[in-house]
Amino acid sequence: MANNKVLIVDDDEHIVELIKLYMDKEGFDTVTANNGKKAVELFKSEAPAIVILDVMMPEMDGWQVCREIRRVSNIPIIMLTAKGETFDKVLGLELGADDYMVKPFEPKELLARVKAVLRRSDTKESNAEKEIVFPNLTINLSNYELKINGNIVEVPPKELELLYFLASNPNRVFTREQLLEEVWGFDYFGDSRTVDVHIKRLREKLEGVEANWQLKTVWGVGYKFEVR
Repeated sequence: MANNKVLIVDDDEHIVELIKLYMDKEGFDTVTANNGKKAVELFKSEAPAIVILDVMMPEMDGWQVCREIRRVSNIPIIMLTAKGETFDKVLGLELGADDYMVKPFEPKELLARVKAVLRRSDTKESNAEKEIVFPNLTINLSNYELKINGNIVEVPPKELELLYFLASNPNRVFTREQLLEEVWGFDYFGDSRTVDVHIKRLREKLEGVEANWQLKTVWGVGYKFEVR
């Protein structure tokens, strides 16, 4: 990995220093911010390989920082929060976070997750052209482009990755937990409503397309990309 820069964002200076200590020890190049506004500035100027992002911060919270980054980049983001409610976990995933940790956390576990997320990111970037074509549907994971009826449709990264994964395995049924693990890349314990939300949004985009395929719910099990 050529770029090993980590942007650490948290308004608690002790947490920032703790994370920085562990990352520096592992050979990462670290930059830090104590508020959301500074985080966005550093993201633009420093071009980090990954962002470790706290949720509750002054000036701009982590949710908004995540939105700002996702408008222009698919860079890996791991979100930190003192809250453990399901709502926060679902919201973080929906906004495009790659992983999620609840405070207090073990720095060694965070380090392991950083390495895992970066490995997955490197694998995606090193893959050759990844494109799936069905009638009136083209899903390109190399340039994150979705075409429906020949027209480019704006779609968040995780929605595109979810659709690509399902379409890569036509007629195979996946549980919500399997989809979270395969698409989001980690074992997720708890509420899996985020998959339902992403499927719902994809169906809205695909509505009315005349083709021999559809996103189908298999009641009591999960979802599949059905090709007739």
